[in-house]
Amino acid sequence: MSLRRILLWLLLAFPAGMMVRGLASGAELAMDLLHPSGEMSVRLMLLALLPGPLAAYFGTNALLRGWLSIRRNLGVAAFGYALLHMVIYLIDMGVAAAVLDELTLPAIWTGWLALVLMLPPALISFDRAMRALGRRWAQVQWLVYPALLISLLHWLLLDWAWPPALLHLTPLLIAWSLRSVRRAHHQRKLA
Repeated sequence: MSLRRILLWLLLAFPAGMMVRGLASGAELAMDLLHPSGEMSVRLMLLALLPGPLAAYFGTNALLRGWLSIRRNLGVAAFGYALLHMVIYLIDMGVAAAVLDELTLPAIWTGWLALVLMLPPALISFDRAMRALGRRWAQVQWLVYPALLISLLHWLLLDWAWPPALLHLTPLLIAWSLRSVRRAHHQRKLA
């Protein structure tokens, strides 16, 4: 692993380390870390999804090539924060019966569903799996899109505050729109 990759992972892991440290020391309560851990997962998913449509619209430059080269890392880190979010939730709930009681609530099962959808892409986010799966690898990675949307639904159902969730989604909506404009323009040129 290159020094750049090690530094990237240290940077990605730092907020998680601070959360775990705060929880272990008693300086933070589990319930206080639920929102930051979930929000970090959503932010990293967005960062992993943004460079593709931006590169499709603007073309690849040094910034986008660098960003594209780390997006799998960002996606795996998003899954790591989702796992941390789940562990913090389990600690906060304390007993399995309480977790099971809440499982039927839409605000809760949407979080579990998003985590389940993130699992396959995270498990195959390494070069050997990419080569072995060929084109199917990209199909599995597409599960991140519904995982993101369900994560945002989870957030909305818990907080009932749509502006922060929409604010997080806006850059991706803009990037998708730009890519769609570019594709439509390209299709018109071919016709």
